[in-house]
Amino acid sequence: MSFTAQVKDELSRVAGESDECALAELSAIVRVCGTLSFHGSGSWSLRVTTETGAVARTMIKLTHDLFQIDTPLTMRRSNLHRAHNFLIEIRDQDALGPALEELGIIVPGMGIASGAPSRLLQSKSCCKSYLRGAFMAGGFVSDPRGDFHLEIALTGEELAEDVRRLAEDAGVDARINHRRGSYVVYLKSFGGVVTLLQAMGAERSARAVAQVRRVKTVKISVNRLVNAETANSNRASGAAAEQLALIDRAEEVIGLRSLPPALREFCVLRRAHPEVSLASLGELCDPPVGKSAMHHRVLRLEQLLDEAGAGAADD
Repeated sequence: MSFTAQVKDELSRVAGESDECALAELSAIVRVCGTLSFHGSGSWSLRVTTETGAVARTMIKLTHDLFQIDTPLTMRRSNLHRAHNFLIEIRDQDALGPALEELGIIVPGMGIASGAPSRLLQSKSCCKSYLRGAFMAGGFVSDPRGDFHLEIALTGEELAEDVRRLAEDAGVDARINHRRGSYVVYLKSFGGVVTLLQAMGAERSARAVAQVRRVKTVKISVNRLVNAETANSNRASGAAAEQLALIDRAEEVIGLRSLPPALREFCVLRRAHPEVSLASLGELCDPPVGKSAMHHRVLRLEQLLDEAGAGAADD
């Protein structure tokens, strides 16, 4: 099961706080994935198509609970996508017209409404219920192990703007994108995805996203530390190789026995421990010295070689 399907299954089990919340949720489902047909003389029929069983289950339950309308369900298999889809076909019946008006889907004398019905969105809980219905009907959320991305596909710019505003009121900075004849309300931040899931009632899914984020953060921190350690190790190895080459030149030009005791100690230790850092090498000295002192010994050895080279040139 995809992460989107898991979220929708969880949302289908969230009960609204009141009948008004149930109306708002059902209104969003019908508005987003329903197709309304007018047959004249106030006669309507409604078709709701979805690939998600949780959406079909919620649609049927809310319709029965609120309006006692007959909602026959047909399950079909798509040979193209090798998946099932669900068709709820509500034919003309006496209760359908008044139900569509109460849901804010149609406006008497004006036809189909273009945006979200403001009279159903008078409380925060109803606004969240409308968001829940809109996401169940047209939403997608990516697997949090990849990128953080959530979107709701809608028909109509006014409806998209209303849903974006509801998300904003829930504390989410959502945006709208026009895509292939539809409008998509989307967000791409971890915080936005978690906040919207929580607002819609998907607490378990929100915790799952947060857990994945924590794992990602740990992995990033570990990778950063490993990369830094590798870089430091590479720098130390390069510096040690240069110091060994410097010691070989000093042995050839000056002779290690002719060096001052501190420099001779450095040369002997570096040859014995080519893999350690300069700071660690200082700890092996007798008595131990710091990294700065060891660095000065390297510089002093370079200076002696320069002087020896200059003297040979004068001769």
